[in-house]
Amino acid sequence: MGKRVALILGDGTGPELVEAMLMVLRAAGTGAEFVRCDAGLDWWEKHGGPSLVPDETWKILDSCSACFKGPTTTPWTPGSPRSVAVSIRQKYNLYANVRPIKSYKGHVSVLGEVDFVCVREATEGMYSGLEHRLSNDVAIGIRKITREASRRVTEYAFKEAERRTWSTVYAISKANILKETDGLFLEAVRNVASKHPSIKLEEAFIDNFSQQLVKNPQLFNQCVILSTNLFMDILSEEASGLVGSIGTVCSANIGDKYAMFEPAHGSSPKYKGLDKVDPVATILSGAWLLSYIGEEAQAKAIFDATSSVIEENKVVTYDLGGSAKTSEMATAIASKVSKALK
Repeated sequence: MGKRVALILGDGTGPELVEAMLMVLRAAGTGAEFVRCDAGLDWWEKHGGPSLVPDETWKILDSCSACFKGPTTTPWTPGSPRSVAVSIRQKYNLYANVRPIKSYKGHVSVLGEVDFVCVREATEGMYSGLEHRLSNDVAIGIRKITREASRRVTEYAFKEAERRTWSTVYAISKANILKETDGLFLEAVRNVASKHPSIKLEEAFIDNFSQQLVKNPQLFNQCVILSTNLFMDILSEEASGLVGSIGTVCSANIGDKYAMFEPAHGSSPKYKGLDKVDPVATILSGAWLLSYIGEEAQAKAIFDATSSVIEENKVVTYDLGGSAKTSEMATAIASKVSKALK
């Protein structure tokens, strides 16, 4: 498969963000071959069917070594298909959703500088899709937690801490209430922790952790924060507020043999076509993809250039206090990348 990458443009602002990312990746001289394919609400509203991902796209995904997904919109109505991201994560066992949360110089929030990584189990939990309408007035959802899924995402979290030479993994649960599901999750976590004696395991309940995250966020600097699917989806979104905007938060979905990269934010359809939204999360997710396929120098150049543009604070979008367009900020990043790699 080499460096063949499936490319889903997405919905709403997705296509313009992906084009901005591609401009930066081309400036870095990537050797990746991007194969465009359909998925998301726009496609589904035209074609219908049981999935937001067409059969043709699954064939392309199968033929590639990785996938990049622009932000997509998921229909809310009961009985409509599950999201594109959940569908891909479950099909390819992309069990670790990873979101680094790190402040940029010149854009440190009133709560101070932060630097930690959120790791989320991404294949089960409340996102398993096991919901049932028992009657007109009663609906249930099943929170599926398995030992194997908990074990493998915990292994990823501890190895990520070791890779970064960080000393602590926090496991977040509500095991005092969800005694069976979170109890099983913590059993798996503690078992993995016993095999990584150089890394300290801390445990916290999600309600207290959520409070500490906006009261004393520096407590978690240089830590890996681990939790189940829904809990960490919410926590990582909360954490993005500590760095000014979720528009700067990149994301990877990692499995043993495949990976999907995407910005952590949604499709922002109200801004579609306005050339307004922050391209950083999309660009950095693309850089992360380059690292995954072996283009380490190009990836580093993009991360460094992006940090430099944000720190200079001259060509940044509205969420970072500026007035630059999406395309203008992407062009500024691409220019620095080109100069760095000459």
